[in-house]
Amino acid sequence: MKKYIVLGILFILPITAYIFFAMSTNYFKPLPVLTPSVEELDGFKTLEGKPVQLKDRITVLGFFGSDLEAHRAYAYNLAHKIYSKDHEFKEFQFVILLPEGTEPQARNIEEKLKQIAPLDSWFFAFGADEDINRVFHSLKSNIELDSNLSTPYVFIIDKERNLRGRDDDEDEGVMYGFDSSTIAEINNKMSDDVKVLLAEYRRALKKYNSNREI
Repeated sequence: MKKYIVLGILFILPITAYIFFAMSTNYFKPLPVLTPSVEELDGFKTLEGKPVQLKDRITVLGFFGSDLEAHRAYAYNLAHKIYSKDHEFKEFQFVILLPEGTEPQARNIEEKLKQIAPLDSWFFAFGADEDINRVFHSLKSNIELDSNLSTPYVFIIDKERNLRGRDDDEDEGVMYGFDSSTIAEINNKMSDDVKVLLAEYRRALKKYNSNREI
C-alpha cells in the first residue's frame, strides 16, 4: 500500500511543477506603458563629453537638479538598492540629468558611488535647462520639478522610449515614478518593477532564439 502511495506522489509532483511553470509562462504580466515616446536625450553629454540615449536601452532616469550635493542621498539609495544588483545587465543604464555647471558636484558624488559598484552603466548627463524641462514634460506624469530642476522621483524607461510604471498600485493608483528618498519604496516597489521589465526583455530574446544578452 505504501509503495503505491509513494509512486502516486512521485507521479503527481512533476505534473504540479509543470502546471506551475505553465501558469507562470502564460500569465506573465508585463509592466504597463504609461506614456509612449518619451523625448530622446538630444543635447546631453556625460562627464566624458559623450552623448547618451534612451533608445535601445532600459533606463532608470532621474532629475537631481542644480543642488546635487543636497540630494546625494537619492543617488546613494539607488546605487545600493537597485544599481549594484542590476548594473551588469547589458543595455541597462542609470541616467541622471543635470543642468550645465554642476559637473564638479557630479564628479565628487561619482567618486563615492564607485565605492558601491563600477559606474560603467551610470551616467550623469548635462544639458540646458530647457532640454531638461523638455524631457521631463514628455513623461506626462503627475510629478513636478522644483525651482532647481530637481525631484526625488526616478522613472523607468523601456528600450522603445516608453515610460513604464504601475496603473493599479494599491497606494497611489497610477504610479509614474519612484521616490528615491524612500528606501521602502525602492525596496518594495521599484526593485520589483525593474525585475519585471528585465524579465520581459529576457523572455522576448528567448522567444525569438536570439543570442544577444541584456
